[in-house]
Amino acid sequence: MIPAAFDYIRPTSLEEACRVLAEADSAGDDVKVLAGGQSLLPLLRLRLAYPAALVDLGRLPEPRGVEDRGDHVFVGALTTHDEVLRSGVVREQVPLLALATATVADPAVRHRGTFGGSMVHADPAGDLPAVALALDCVFVVRSSEGEREIPADEFFVDYLESALGPGEVLLGVQVPKLGPGWGFHYEKFHRTAQAWAIVGVAAAVRRDGGTIGEARIALTNMGPTPVRARVTEAALRGLSPAPAGGAGDGARDQVRDACGQADSGTSPPADLHAKPDYRRHLARVLTYRAVRAASG
Repeated sequence: MIPAAFDYIRPTSLEEACRVLAEADSAGDDVKVLAGGQSLLPLLRLRLAYPAALVDLGRLPEPRGVEDRGDHVFVGALTTHDEVLRSGVVREQVPLLALATATVADPAVRHRGTFGGSMVHADPAGDLPAVALALDCVFVVRSSEGEREIPADEFFVDYLESALGPGEVLLGVQVPKLGPGWGFHYEKFHRTAQAWAIVGVAAAVRRDGGTIGEARIALTNMGPTPVRARVTEAALRGLSPAPAGGAGDGARDQVRDACGQADSGTSPPADLHAKPDYRRHLARVLTYRAVRAASG
């Protein structure tokens, strides 16, 4: 299909981009921002989006790349998924991000799609928003009035809606380093290797001696935004990680029971791929697998 007509604007600097977006907002124009285009272009072709103008950030020199900033890793918004995957800093310091990024679509999409574009698109079926929520990431945004920071639990507002205000552009994301004792895993169920997740689970588990000291679990596609499995997180605290053998082992049953509450408080959608009750079942099963893997 052919997109509806729109004006095409390619800023040469981040400052120009912020100014163009602010002017468009003042004029009441509907403007879309293009980064990698892997999510936006299909919407344009299907005429599910028909903006008055398209602001292309793809040629800007910044914000790109991955930086180690001490207590966190900063990932520039225009960094591609492939660049995130190839980053030694990401693999060593924030491995959960690497695990989830490896499941994003296919190599062609990962070479064009951007880290920031995936976040701002705010699709609850996307893999990376759940990771941002599980790791308590912080989103750094800029407008012509300056910069501000938005915690991950405030960034995803509704289905395909982020907390970016008029005239704001995502600079990048601060991904905290959780340090020693933490294990990570991303578990995803999808029909084909390139498909969106029917349900996904991002898990970070800290071992405290022989027990689980803390667990962070975020669910993909279990509501209009990614959601934390708070009930399960609380229930896992203090439990012994499930041993590898013995179906009758009590510790294993306790962890399974805790993960069986992963869908509490969620509102999974119904679509062509799954009904809500099936997604609830997947959330419980996949959370158990992710916690087992993350806890070693």
